[in-house]
Amino acid sequence: MKKITFSLLVSGLALLVGCTRSGDTSTAAGDATPTTLKANALFAQELKLDDQQDFEDAKRGFIAKPTGKIVAADGSVLKDFDAYGFLDAKAADTVNPSLWRHAQLNANVGLFKVAEGVYQLRGFDIANLTLIEGKTGWIVADTLTSRESAAAAMAFARQHLGDKPVSAVIFTHAHADHFGGALGVISAKEVTERKVPVVAPAGFLEEATSENVLVGTGMVRRSIYQFGRDLPRSAKGNVDTGLGKDVVYGAVGILQPNWLIFRPTQEMDLDGVHFVFHNVPNAECPAELTFSIPDKKLYDGAENLSQTMHNLLPVRGAKVRDSLRWSNYMEQALEQTADAEVYIGSHNWPVWGQAHIKEFITKHRDVYKYTHDQTVRLINAGLTPREIADTVKLPKSLADYLSTRGYYGDLRHNVKAVYQFYMGAYDGNPANLNPLPPQESAKKYLELIGGADKAVAAAQTAYDRGEYRWAAELLNQAVFGDPSSKAAKELLAKTYEQMGYVSEAATWRNSYLTAAQELRSGPPTKGASKAMVLDMLQQTPIERFLEAMAAGLDGPAAEGKNLKVNLVLTDTKESYVLWIDNAVLHFKSGAPAADANATLTLTKDIFVKMMAGTAGVKDTLLSDDLKVGGSKIDLVRFFTLIDKAAGTFAIVTK
Repeated sequence: MKKITFSLLVSGLALLVGCTRSGDTSTAAGDATPTTLKANALFAQELKLDDQQDFEDAKRGFIAKPTGKIVAADGSVLKDFDAYGFLDAKAADTVNPSLWRHAQLNANVGLFKVAEGVYQLRGFDIANLTLIEGKTGWIVADTLTSRESAAAAMAFARQHLGDKPVSAVIFTHAHADHFGGALGVISAKEVTERKVPVVAPAGFLEEATSENVLVGTGMVRRSIYQFGRDLPRSAKGNVDTGLGKDVVYGAVGILQPNWLIFRPTQEMDLDGVHFVFHNVPNAECPAELTFSIPDKKLYDGAENLSQTMHNLLPVRGAKVRDSLRWSNYMEQALEQTADAEVYIGSHNWPVWGQAHIKEFITKHRDVYKYTHDQTVRLINAGLTPREIADTVKLPKSLADYLSTRGYYGDLRHNVKAVYQFYMGAYDGNPANLNPLPPQESAKKYLELIGGADKAVAAAQTAYDRGEYRWAAELLNQAVFGDPSSKAAKELLAKTYEQMGYVSEAATWRNSYLTAAQELRSGPPTKGASKAMVLDMLQQTPIERFLEAMAAGLDGPAAEGKNLKVNLVLTDTKESYVLWIDNAVLHFKSGAPAADANATLTLTKDIFVKMMAGTAGVKDTLLSDDLKVGGSKIDLVRFFTLIDKAAGTFAIVTK
């Protein structure tokens, strides 16, 4: 029997980009144009960027700062604590001054004391790791993205606070930057042996492993843009992500919760500390909780509350979020924080004082409610998403509040998310019911214009006038319609650079600058690395993989084929029947079918490695834990119908 390759579209977490680019990734970035300089100068004039309260809060309770690098097992650098040192200066011409200020605030990394017995480690990853001192050890809230960053944070904390065991773990929500480093905090074996509580919101494990497995390849590819992973850390590259400095792309794991928060309010004692948990699903995350520690007058708002407007639909893609529900949770948070004197979150820096906390929550409540209500008003007035995005402006009382500025989310993108939430992607214009594909449309536009050269000439005029949006629209047609036009690619790259330089949202800046980079040097040459998420995939229910297989079936190739395969997992005592009918892959749990073309019997460990594309000969041909019954040829035919998405598709070129 030949070795069967089962490398599927399972690419792990949308937040964890495993794509790599070979060679030098630097870009020949240009300087800011006069139009860009003027736009950034206006930003500096219109906002009170010299307010020092946030800087005082971001530094408050500082204990120590890490130095050096976090490295992977193979020696590759995952995190360089000195990479953002260039931010210790006045705002660069190539960065929106409001974003520069926010990036400086997020650059306050290290170990901080936020209340008696409560500490945060910030800047070890994009998220915060919070330590709460219990009677016997540390209660850890959120465990960062990777095993390496979490282990480094814990080691740093123990160096300064003393060596104590982990007595409980809290996952505030089901996004990877809050659970991926769990195995760097405590092992699954230790959790079991010491009966360590692992607390999470209801639905946590399902949400943590669902859409990221199903559409992980597309999200992973697009998240390179959102987080600016391949950009140089510089004033012409990545300065921030909005929620923190950068993501540590190391080994990702997860722990199965043994305590679930499923009621709106649920009280619990963890290692002698009394917690009041609040279940707040389907806003920032489908599964999320917040909590209070009454004795410390402390409230943790998880990621429902950060020092930035959040996104209602990430530019990398995700399930669209409910802004009205989000706003309602903020109203509840005002009641929940009535006695709080310290606010902490999963990202950014804390807020102290009841008055400041109340203002902070109120502003966030009203940003999401205003965004929702005004978008709905304009939907009913007949405006399209693009028209609404150019119409809705926050009132001055909200626009001037820096902690709800669009550093991570963006108002223009968020109103489109509200539109999609209610109306879908279609804007109601029949011309958009069945439009031509971008390449075909672009070719016809170029034919009408008179070729790519004329489009580039017109775009150059627009660029010189500072009309970047129009220049980008023209050049996008030129690049898609005539991929050989180097002039179109270079001018579009320059246009995207200027659009990035004026963007207040880090996610938009990173997207524009990554687009410029890829126009010059091409997309990544390698797809997503599944090995980095094996620890997490081992905890993923088999149904998620089977859903991904079904979504990866090549429909046209499967037409007319009726194949049935039994899947038997010997260690978990699970069995499934998979079959193709009408070019659709179905599956159901149950006893093996007698009329199956083939039966694949193996352990879950081998199955997961196959799905991740990391299984070798020892795992397959030479393993006693894998057997094939029935037609081996039909089994190969079945699995070759599953697409093996590389995750390197072009975005700004075709």
